[in-house]
Amino acid sequence: MEVLTQNLAFSLNATIPVFLMMLFGGWIRKVNLLDDHSIGKINQFVFKALLPALLFKDLSAADFRVVWDTRFVLFCFFATAASIGIAFLFSLLRKNRTERGEIIQASYRSSAAILGIAFINNIYGEATMAALMIVGTVPLYNIIAVTVLSLTGPQDAQKKGGRQLLYRTVKDVITNPIILGIAAGLLWSVLEIPQPVILSKSVSYLAGMATPLSLIALGASFRFQDAKGNIRLAFGIAGIKLVLFCLLFLPVAIWLGFRSEKLIAILIMLGSATTSSCFVMAKNLGHKGIITAVSVMLTTLLSAFTLTAWLFILRTLDYI
Repeated sequence: MEVLTQNLAFSLNATIPVFLMMLFGGWIRKVNLLDDHSIGKINQFVFKALLPALLFKDLSAADFRVVWDTRFVLFCFFATAASIGIAFLFSLLRKNRTERGEIIQASYRSSAAILGIAFINNIYGEATMAALMIVGTVPLYNIIAVTVLSLTGPQDAQKKGGRQLLYRTVKDVITNPIILGIAAGLLWSVLEIPQPVILSKSVSYLAGMATPLSLIALGASFRFQDAKGNIRLAFGIAGIKLVLFCLLFLPVAIWLGFRSEKLIAILIMLGSATTSSCFVMAKNLGHKGIITAVSVMLTTLLSAFTLTAWLFILRTLDYI
């Protein structure tokens, strides 16, 4: 009972503040501290500067030469790829083609970078496996997200000519600020380039703003009247994101022998809430973002309980 209480307290401490930041964004919009123009500019700032800085900070600081585990990284990669396939099949249930990109992204994309490191560090005192999990998942997360959002974007719905759409998709992937941040972080780490204190602190300042600003912008952009027609869909996304993936892939991870910190990293990869950066990316690639916003808020709220339940089960079975 004591373990369950401690795990519940941690999950609530990790997720409820996130939800409250979204509510704060909705409140400052309601009292007219932000308008549509300023919210749009905040979204662009987060997408083009803050999120790349956050990913660069996390990846460039990790010593992959010491802790590298190819088998673990490959499992994270292929489990993520399979999850994307399931999300794609689920999106086909929606007749509106322009909404499928948001559904796919919201269904598979976890708060791996933000929640994963904090969660594992809180339990084990270090987050090396979370960093490896990020290598196996985050690049794929973003490449697939840019691709599906570009292919299903409203601006492309009436386009003719696959070559033009293919060119735009490839360009969006290559020039995506988040992917550039990941590439720079990985290169920095592999080459073992030392980070001057001035650079490290500057990047840390930018990275520290990414999560709160993205959540505030998400909450400020959210319209409850727009969510009415998407609640049922959001519950379906939450069921896939928080329960189904864990049911399918956690047993495989256990069968392959992953335990302790690695298993916790896999749990976060599979069953944490949809990351708020989904909303930022959806908006910047021409989507309404309503489905994404509802999914982020619902999965964030429910993950406080589902993550605690999964953690309790794994702890009870002595896998962590």
